[in-house]
Amino acid sequence: MKLIYLYILLTFIPLMAAGQKTDGNVFGDVKSNGEHLSFVYVFIQGKTIATSTDNSGHYMLVNLPEGEHILVAQMIGYETQTKKIKVIKGTTIEVNFDLKEVLNSINEVVISGTKTSKRKTDSPVIVNVLEGKMLNIIQATTLSEGLCFQPGLRVETDCQTCNYSQLRMNGLGGAYSLILVNSRPVFSPLTGLYGLEQIPANMVDRIEVVRGGGSVLYGSSAIGGIVNVITKIPDNNSYQVTSNHSWIGNGANDFQLNANANVLSPQRNSGMSFFASHRDRESYDQNGDNFSELPMLKNNSFGVTAFLKPTENQKIEFSISSLYEYRFGGEMSTKPAFLTQQSEERTHNVLMGGIDYEITFNEKISFSAYAGAQSTKRNHYTGILPEPDDQPAYNNHLLNPPYGNTLNRSYQGGVQFNYKTDKFITGTNLFTVGTEYFYDDIVDEIDAYNYKLDQTTRTSGSFLQSDWNFARGLTFLSGIRADKHNLVDKLIVNPRLSLLYKYKNTSQLRVSWSTGFRAPQAFDADMHIAFAGGGISRIRLSDDLREERSNSFSASFNFDKPTERFILGYTLEGFYTQLNNSFVLEEVGSDKFGVIYEKRNAASSLVRGVTVELRGNYSGKVQLEAGYTYQKSSYENPVSYSATLPAVKHYLRSPDNYGYYTFTLTPKGKFNASISGVYTGKMEILHLAGAPENPVNDKYVTTRGFLENNVKLIYLTKVIRLNLGIEIFGGIKNIFNAYQNDFDSGKNRDSNYIYGPSAPRTYYFGIKFGSL
Repeated sequence: MKLIYLYILLTFIPLMAAGQKTDGNVFGDVKSNGEHLSFVYVFIQGKTIATSTDNSGHYMLVNLPEGEHILVAQMIGYETQTKKIKVIKGTTIEVNFDLKEVLNSINEVVISGTKTSKRKTDSPVIVNVLEGKMLNIIQATTLSEGLCFQPGLRVETDCQTCNYSQLRMNGLGGAYSLILVNSRPVFSPLTGLYGLEQIPANMVDRIEVVRGGGSVLYGSSAIGGIVNVITKIPDNNSYQVTSNHSWIGNGANDFQLNANANVLSPQRNSGMSFFASHRDRESYDQNGDNFSELPMLKNNSFGVTAFLKPTENQKIEFSISSLYEYRFGGEMSTKPAFLTQQSEERTHNVLMGGIDYEITFNEKISFSAYAGAQSTKRNHYTGILPEPDDQPAYNNHLLNPPYGNTLNRSYQGGVQFNYKTDKFITGTNLFTVGTEYFYDDIVDEIDAYNYKLDQTTRTSGSFLQSDWNFARGLTFLSGIRADKHNLVDKLIVNPRLSLLYKYKNTSQLRVSWSTGFRAPQAFDADMHIAFAGGGISRIRLSDDLREERSNSFSASFNFDKPTERFILGYTLEGFYTQLNNSFVLEEVGSDKFGVIYEKRNAASSLVRGVTVELRGNYSGKVQLEAGYTYQKSSYENPVSYSATLPAVKHYLRSPDNYGYYTFTLTPKGKFNASISGVYTGKMEILHLAGAPENPVNDKYVTTRGFLENNVKLIYLTKVIRLNLGIEIFGGIKNIFNAYQNDFDSGKNRDSNYIYGPSAPRTYYFGIKFGSL
């Protein structure tokens, strides 16, 4: 109630100053390299007075308050510039800006590390950014393809039949990382199974990645970190259409058509950004057994992000997206799924969206309220056709085939209040306090397997954060969050402490500690039914499953040296995460349908490692980025994955080393090019018996390492008369065909025996056109 009273009181502050006319005006233009820039944001620092340059690059601010002010010109992709001005009543002055284009994104504004806007170099928590334009340059068409090109991250495919994927961050599995859309956790535990491949790249403006414990701000399941997908917001009137055709391996076709459009009002106080995406991919068979290694995909997605600024200090953002996907893997046949030898069929209808309201009273006080929701409806089939000579089982399958239905709904709402004080003991402090509520309900059932998951989770959480700049170059970030989860008896409290030391403008040293938790519930991989040995495997939760707790430590050193033409930099980070009451899967038996695994608590486990990042840029024309991670992951006590194999301490499906690189050439001429690659080191995985390649005994297999290299060439041209830009592109993914060559075959295959790159060598060609 105190927050509400304060909000009502402060709402009237801007109104008290209304109506004061001074006839003190400022006008001018904004240029870069001699050319005028439109849509540059020009504002008075510390005030709610702002405007933007028009199509000719000019601006004007009228009736400014008398006195000395700081005038700021700001635009994404350019260095922010400030100028001191003195406003005198009845006087008009001219102030012009000449902005420099940034060579690299070393100091852009991010929000995910502290839930407040901060420069990357000022954030006590490392935040990595992957721009939407980089996704285009490296030909990443989905979120799953793009996240591979971030340090400490690895995206893996975990099913040979349906190709569900998960994101591993700092060595931890997918359920330890939280995926946000516009800072809201609308990705439910179910959506995580296929959502990484369902989010098209043309929906994305940028992706912010925070590695390490994030539970203090985001609650459950942020132990490994968070990925925040920021959708596009209109900053001009434009459109773009892209058509792309790929040939996978021995000729499977993959066609994609994407479109974007931005609409912005002349006053730049409202606008909409639209996206649409269509994909049609044929199934692909690597080993010639007529069972797919890449499933058939049919996707249609569309959505809109809009904003409205009722006043200069208020903003409303709204977004809604609809994702449709049909996925079919297994025997490559036109027959209905239940008549195929083995298959998985999925039809997803996902609707997600959110609304945010923000009001900035002055440079010290702001308030926001937000709400989000998602609904997923899924029809699915997962089955193996019994042999005809087993007449009872065969007839029962035909009469009651294993079709299922899933309904998943999630809702979230919350408020956040920020207050900055310039006199806090010593230095400045930005306090952030907020509270939020999250509800998720899922019902997933397959009658033929006597399988049903009916899970409802409710979490209410409150957080407090202090961002204290207590001395020159020193910032101390502290925070605490309390969560009440309906599946946990007691209140869960998670603190975080981070220290940032900035040396000049080139270096940052960070040290951080945090705790986190994961609720005792079913997550994405727990809802996946796999094939093995002619049956299916399922996962159930232990009756006495407790929440998983974490302690995370990290230390990093960041260095960037900018010159007139060059930027060279590196980051060295060490991380250490201890999990208590670790979740593990152990085989507990079988029934007539197949193997049963149980999700249990182990004593503890440990993940530790080092990540190195390198980056360089020359005049914005040549750019190199690379990342490499070395890590170890192990349990305190051995874990049993098969009744016939010895228990082991080390994590399965967790390589000790992995990394990526991108090298891009973007001269001002007509040709651009990029070379990129993803490296996955050796790892040990489980191979269950049943297929002809492994008919008798379960076994552990140590895979080989893979280096997947890609190349893309781009030709650019313009039709000035039509204000039209055209881009013709082509390239090769996985040039040297570094792809798994020992897949199981036939309907009795172990569908989880899959590793390495997600697709074989793929050729592609496309065209893009849109407004300049």
